[in-house]
Amino acid sequence: MSLNVKAVDIHFVGNEGGPTLGLSRSSGVRIIYQNGLAFKDLNKDGKIDPYEDWRLPSDERAKDLASKMSIEQIAGLMLYSSHQAIPGSLGWFPATYGGKPFEESGASPDELSDQQIEFLTKDHVRHVLLTALESAETAARWNNKLQQLAESTDLGIPANNSSDPRHSADASKEFNAGAGGSISMWPEALGLAATFDPEIIRGFGEIAAKEYRALGIATALSPQIDIATDPRWNRFGMTFGDDPRLAADMARAYVDGFQTSSGEAEIRDGWGIDSVNAMAKHWPGGGSGEGGRDAHFGYGKFAVYPGNNFKMHLIPFVEGAFRLAGPTGQASAVMPYYTISYNQDSKYGENVGNSYSSFLINDLLRGTYGYDGVVCTDWGITDHPPAEIAKLFPGGRSWGVEEGLSVAERHYKLLMAGVDQFGGNNEAGPILEAYRIGVEEHGEAFMRRRFEESAVRLLRNLFRVGLFENPYLIPEKSAAIVGCSEYMRAGYEAQLKSIVLLKNEGGVLPLTQRTKVYIPKRYRPAGFNWFGFPTPEVDAYPVNLELVGRYFEVVDRPEDADAGLVFIESPHTTYGYSEADVEAGGNGYVPISLQYRPYTAEHARETSIAGDPRDVLNRTYRGKTVTVTNASDLAMVLETKRLLEGKPVIVSLTLGNPTVVAEFEREASAILVNFGAQVQALLDIATGAAEPSALLPTQLPADMKTVEEQFEDVPHDMAVHIDAQGNAYDFGFGLNWGGAIDDGRRKRYREEPR
Repeated sequence: MSLNVKAVDIHFVGNEGGPTLGLSRSSGVRIIYQNGLAFKDLNKDGKIDPYEDWRLPSDERAKDLASKMSIEQIAGLMLYSSHQAIPGSLGWFPATYGGKPFEESGASPDELSDQQIEFLTKDHVRHVLLTALESAETAARWNNKLQQLAESTDLGIPANNSSDPRHSADASKEFNAGAGGSISMWPEALGLAATFDPEIIRGFGEIAAKEYRALGIATALSPQIDIATDPRWNRFGMTFGDDPRLAADMARAYVDGFQTSSGEAEIRDGWGIDSVNAMAKHWPGGGSGEGGRDAHFGYGKFAVYPGNNFKMHLIPFVEGAFRLAGPTGQASAVMPYYTISYNQDSKYGENVGNSYSSFLINDLLRGTYGYDGVVCTDWGITDHPPAEIAKLFPGGRSWGVEEGLSVAERHYKLLMAGVDQFGGNNEAGPILEAYRIGVEEHGEAFMRRRFEESAVRLLRNLFRVGLFENPYLIPEKSAAIVGCSEYMRAGYEAQLKSIVLLKNEGGVLPLTQRTKVYIPKRYRPAGFNWFGFPTPEVDAYPVNLELVGRYFEVVDRPEDADAGLVFIESPHTTYGYSEADVEAGGNGYVPISLQYRPYTAEHARETSIAGDPRDVLNRTYRGKTVTVTNASDLAMVLETKRLLEGKPVIVSLTLGNPTVVAEFEREASAILVNFGAQVQALLDIATGAAEPSALLPTQLPADMKTVEEQFEDVPHDMAVHIDAQGNAYDFGFGLNWGGAIDDGRRKRYREEPR
């Protein structure tokens, strides 16, 4: 069936000294007045139940509601939907309206799809992951229809919409299914770390939270606070780098910014209608995958600790996200990573995915560190893995329990390990079967208590942010908030503060306005992105020449130029596995390269640390050769240098992973490094409209030999590149117009962590 609500009839009721209530007249919910105060009768029983009483603490309300819920309703609360796009035609997965493909149905963009209606009503889903959004107004109208439907159900439990990071200056980044709409643009997490200023990231959190709430989003699936101790990991750029203290400081500021409401927006204990629940990820750290491989794929399932440095990876959590400066205390949720933290379970001896590990969740997270927030699995870890080890779709990242357990038994194991919620699962059936397994093993009373324990944690996060009182939005107001000029300006200023001046030979920067510049085209061969989707061949200018023309005179012929501007990206990682290698008789494992030229892994391990007899026991790639897909970036720099015949070449490097810059550094007169920034910000730095102030949040390796010899779990253990001026491209290095920056920001991070 389809819900065709042309206009959601929302009614707002104020309370003097209390919250404004929002409800839909057609949902069946009515207002009950007591002593001049208004309350929503969400379960329509004519009285004010404790969970409906906004005067009570969130814990008390959550316990009352959990006790009223059926096991089927709690199972639905434990679900976290797969990716949902607004409108449904923008999504990865087929969406229909009235049984027809969404784009052919004639439905307005803000209508709920058949699938959304079904998982909300049949499976009682209340946690929805949003991806692409057409606009703020469309998102607000869709939210209102979703909340109206949720409000009309038995207990009136609202939906808790969530999002992966969506404030990047490049919304097409991998792992982000698209921001959509106009929203303030900020550096990637690594760029925020490059400011070495937690106050900037706290300010980001405060603004991002307001924009999220205007889009109907009350939970952020962020921050990603893994310390990226292996430079080859393809999620490096989404972290705060490889320094545990810097990551902890940034994590604390990020969560404080997102979760804290103040003034009239505060409800209680720092929580309120401006708050967004932060889900810190990925416990206990996913940045030490062997060989830099990523655990989305079966070939990257193992995190290894050759430096015996497991505890350091906990620092951003236990000293950052779980130890806030603000009144909300700790991140309200945490997500373990897919990885198997190899040989780290000292109690049960299990090598299973982190969410399946009772040692990591019950004993370490809950027991040792006393964490009582929501634990949500990463997406798609309960299904059977795909037959092909290198496939992202379909899901099925049940590492360590691939064999011997049914889907329901995996859910049961997760519940017994201390998990509350199952990411990317719209169907309650396996959770209900897990409940029956538990009843047979422990009895009905035990399993009821276990389910209510998770329900209380999940409901508490909805009560804290005021969703039970008012989940509705005014679309026009949302449009005025999201991407407003004030927020755009703040994001742009942060971009300026995130750009690192790495080299400035002879003070070539800043360039004067109207300098004649030559910009070469950038070539990309056809291929496939991280999601496995095809990407077209591209041979085009990497920037908008009209925009550059506002700063410089762009010339077509190198001989007419005063300088060259070359825009490149760090080497596009090779992920670490190759079907072609398997077809040639190899084990499939290949190097991940951080250089542009073909790379042969002469210094790799002869025997891998971790292996799986069901797959490949020895995952070595020693002696194998790979070439990155954007090797042409290096050729572009070298060719521009040749064509300009001694004139300065300025290289702008967008850095997603630490890069072997030795291949081009001496050919560049100046190097600017950004971590996701608009071209305008780069040009403002290049012309001196703003002075560079950022510092490297990671080391830049001297060569691939040091990359192979560093330990995956240890930070700052590479030999770094020394440039032509004798500067070491180490953690904390950066230049301003006066030379190397030494303003005290990096001092505390140069000491060994506790």
